[in-house]
Amino acid sequence: MPDTSGTHATPTTRKRFNSGSVATHAVLSFGALVMVFPFLWQLLTALKTLAETSQVPPTFLPQDWNWDSFEEVFTALPFREMLTNSLLNTVGRTVGQLVFCSLAAYAFARMQFRGRNVLFALFLSVLMVPSSLLVLPQYDIIQSLGRLNSAPALFLPGMFSAFGTFMLRQFFLTLPRELEEAARIDGAGSFRIFWSIMLPLIRPALAALAVITAMWSWNDLLWPLIVNTDPEKMPISAGLTSLEGQYETNYPVMMAGSLIASLPMLVVYLFLQRHFVQSVALSGSKN
Repeated sequence: MPDTSGTHATPTTRKRFNSGSVATHAVLSFGALVMVFPFLWQLLTALKTLAETSQVPPTFLPQDWNWDSFEEVFTALPFREMLTNSLLNTVGRTVGQLVFCSLAAYAFARMQFRGRNVLFALFLSVLMVPSSLLVLPQYDIIQSLGRLNSAPALFLPGMFSAFGTFMLRQFFLTLPRELEEAARIDGAGSFRIFWSIMLPLIRPALAALAVITAMWSWNDLLWPLIVNTDPEKMPISAGLTSLEGQYETNYPVMMAGSLIASLPMLVVYLFLQRHFVQSVALSGSKN
């Protein structure tokens, strides 16, 4: 007997579905092209000669594929030292925020103490203060410690953030209290509960905070330019600005250096992409 249940899609429905799917993929493809185009232009500019980059109208493809710019980066700048400084700055800030922000967030979310809400409100008020206003007092602190033109000067002020504390606190609040009660019955203390039970449950949030902090630290420009004036103590974000001359800028070398400097962050995101997307999905599903 013919199937009259109505479960099969009619030709009109299939056509409408296919049209919608094509339109969706077209919009997503256009968005992807818009996002990728700056990186493509950066690569093509690095492969051009200096004369080609100043042509009007500009050319899209280089006439002669020039790879010398990637070698000139290492002679125009102490590039290896700058990459090392950027790595130390990024690792120091990221590890510091994961440690200190997670401890503070757990205390605000799961512990009861007098003045907790008032103190947390003071933490959140820091988010309303422009970061540029904190540069002068932070500089005075680093100068008093005698750490100017050093690697610790880059990451010490950024090892804690109110944003990271707030973000992790919201994830700690979603965990059931029965886990803590069962652990305390078994004799576990507060730090053991935090380290062995609660912290593994918010790994997606930790990964998201790590990606955000790493990208922010790697691209930070204002603070490194102020606190470290020695080129060998600068991160790559500050060092690349020295390639911009007063009358002429070597754009192929600058683009080659920027391209090399962006590769570590792409690798970090590829490794932590699954946890980052999972944290966004979890934050959207919680009430």
